[in-house]
Amino acid sequence: MTFGAYIREQREARRAGDKAFSLRQVAQRIGVEPAYLSKVERGEVAPPSEATIRKLAVDLDEDVDVLLAMAGKVSSDLQAIIRARPRLFAEVLRQLREFPDDAILRVVREVRDGDW
Repeated sequence: MTFGAYIREQREARRAGDKAFSLRQVAQRIGVEPAYLSKVERGEVAPPSEATIRKLAVDLDEDVDVLLAMAGKVSSDLQAIIRARPRLFAEVLRQLREFPDDAILRVVREVRDGDW
């Protein structure tokens, strides 16, 4: 599913129970024109900036990292971490690519809780 289609699906699902999630009202809350948000939802324009995606995530109660990934973006804080040690993080990510989620979480817990 594309970024825009997902946003529309989530907004419409919330609108079914709350009229505050109309296209116009969501656009107003996140600081964009309704026509622009409509084009994003229909995939006629590229996904918005990180700042706008963050506002959308808050408004729709969605995970910002998931929305950024769907938009083909990486959070600026993660970019800074990767830029500090690009080779190391590229290798870590490539190695973890095939691991199941529970194994990755176990590794993270070990690193976080370990006695270094």
